[in-house]
Amino acid sequence: MSTAKARTAHAKAILGPQLHDQLANTKVLLVGAGGIGCELLKNIVLTGFGHITLLDLDTIDLSNLNRQFLFRKKDVKQSKAIIAAQTAAPFNPNVRITPIHGNIKEPQYDIEWFQQFDIVLNALDNLDARRHVNKMCMAAQVPLVESGTAGYLGQVQPLLKDRTECFDCIPKPTPKTFPVCTIRSTPSQPIHCIVWSKSYLVGQLFGEDEDASGELDEAEQQGENAQEIATLRKEAQAFKAVRQALRTPGAGGADAAKLVFQKVFNADIKNLLIMTDMWRSRAPPVPLDFDTIVDGTFELRKDTGSAPAAFFAVNGVAKAQANGAEKANRSGNGNAVASGSKVPVEKEVPVAATTNGNGIGSNANGQAAPALKDQKALSLKDNLELFVASTTRLASRLQNGEESIAFDKDDDDTLDFVTAASNLRSAAYGIEGKTRWEVKEMAGNIIPAIATTNAIISGLIVLQALHLLRKSYNELRNVHLQFKPAVPLSTIKLSPPNQQCGVCRDTYASVLCDPVRATLGAVVKGIMGDDGREISVYEDQRVLSDPDWEDNFERTLESLNVTRGKFLTIVDEEGEVGTIAVGLGVLPPNHPYTEPPFILPSPLPKPPKKIKPAAIPLPETPQRTSLKRARSLDLQEDENGVIEIEPTPKKQKLESNKRKLNEDEQSPSKRRKLEKDGLLLMDGAQDNLEQEDFIVIDDD
Repeated sequence: MSTAKARTAHAKAILGPQLHDQLANTKVLLVGAGGIGCELLKNIVLTGFGHITLLDLDTIDLSNLNRQFLFRKKDVKQSKAIIAAQTAAPFNPNVRITPIHGNIKEPQYDIEWFQQFDIVLNALDNLDARRHVNKMCMAAQVPLVESGTAGYLGQVQPLLKDRTECFDCIPKPTPKTFPVCTIRSTPSQPIHCIVWSKSYLVGQLFGEDEDASGELDEAEQQGENAQEIATLRKEAQAFKAVRQALRTPGAGGADAAKLVFQKVFNADIKNLLIMTDMWRSRAPPVPLDFDTIVDGTFELRKDTGSAPAAFFAVNGVAKAQANGAEKANRSGNGNAVASGSKVPVEKEVPVAATTNGNGIGSNANGQAAPALKDQKALSLKDNLELFVASTTRLASRLQNGEESIAFDKDDDDTLDFVTAASNLRSAAYGIEGKTRWEVKEMAGNIIPAIATTNAIISGLIVLQALHLLRKSYNELRNVHLQFKPAVPLSTIKLSPPNQQCGVCRDTYASVLCDPVRATLGAVVKGIMGDDGREISVYEDQRVLSDPDWEDNFERTLESLNVTRGKFLTIVDEEGEVGTIAVGLGVLPPNHPYTEPPFILPSPLPKPPKKIKPAAIPLPETPQRTSLKRARSLDLQEDENGVIEIEPTPKKQKLESNKRKLNEDEQSPSKRRKLEKDGLLLMDGAQDNLEQEDFIVIDDD
């Protein structure tokens, strides 16, 4: 047996000749080349899928190598899609892999592009991208297998338009957000400080956002504390001088870092303390002082006997250590540079030398101190040193030509900065600090990934994909990998589409057009044909027209920024028929210029009538029998102007509301009480008394 036949012999025996031959001509799109994507690519290559397009936007990071086995250390910083394709191609020479380093949401990946594939496999970790691929597959009517993992848990879900629910049929939880004033003024949890450092401080110092006015305007509209917002606006304006210092060539990096520190952790906190009303029901923050932290004399909070225990420790380190004392497990002097950078220390930007007066930087031998481990608890002084080191490195990058720097969990400089800044803020507010690794997890929204879980889910994806290709729709299942050793896998039959879903219940159509010449009105009227219903037209969340406003009908699609890859949504104002979603594509190059600048679908889309849910009959209220005299409406006056009304009948006592006692049971407690007093209660005048020693009490 030849090598080629031997390679496919087992797959052919398991799948059968017919399905095995079908796979050789199957075109599959695999979106994502991460933890699941690497395992899945290996599986579909060995199974025999003939034409594979692999798309991923990301590059390889050192932290990927423990579970994404198609990559090696030499591949770090290169495209995941390209390297994965190169590594997996030799597994099966009969398979053709086309790698694309790009974003699946780019406009060139439109409905026509998706329609070239027989099946789409999702291996994404991004909710927004998942929803986009789901919508494109519903529009192109291409089967999709959705998947995901979180630690030991995982899920595989086959999706097929009009047969199963889609990814958006069940609402997904939105990412948790925090009020602006909580993040900027009154944090109470470590995540508040991390979000502040990552989303606010990095942008203010190293990014493009100089005053964050948009965020503050939105917070003010939502009714947050006006006085706090006014104070935050002043703080934002004061950042301009600090930003200028960080970007000035030749300026001392450590001097700029000290300026930032004093502004953020001292002056801004003092400004907040002026608002005394804010601190009536919560512990006020403590302004940090650069010089006293360096020389070890700074006291974060004095033990008053009433403050929480967390106030007397900083980042899990005792107060004496937080104030700069030597740790038992530290080697060298107390001025070691706190740097979590993964690059060799000698290549880092030198931190401020001891001659600059800040007391931060090199050790006694003039050499950079060893980097801190990611899992190490940092003292207050450690965090200050890390703050100076990372700020200096980031300032150097700005001075060397980088226009702006944004947080990236795989960027050592920004991760060091966020770790130090969030821990310093936590210390000021009496909040527990976090290690560099914990900050990376929280700031990068990292979900724990386990290679074994990815391998199991990847195998299940292939099984569901084979059912879809065989059109064995009754065999499709939602599969869950659960944390139950006795029953690790559970399967659920697929649910039908949610009739209220705004994605899979739409009627999709594709229009090829030239947005420079095609007008909104021409396209919409072409799609609607002779249908004279009143409609509104949307693009995403934008209203382009409604029955009373059609000004945009004469404008070109390009002028409205409605171009390739976007959807026009046509909604019936009466709500009697479904919504039409029109995906825009490009005209073929040989389309005659004299023809209309768009090609309509044939036949035109006919959305189904909406089935209104049957009204649930309300229970009838039982007619109340009133005990009051009914008022007569035909009462007449006599000659004297007097209306004779019958007397109101007395209200009858309801026997059902009282307990009728037998004659033998009447007032047993009263009879017993009289007997204790020496009295005998007779039931009637005819009662005979056998005892002779009694006195008759005459009622007269």
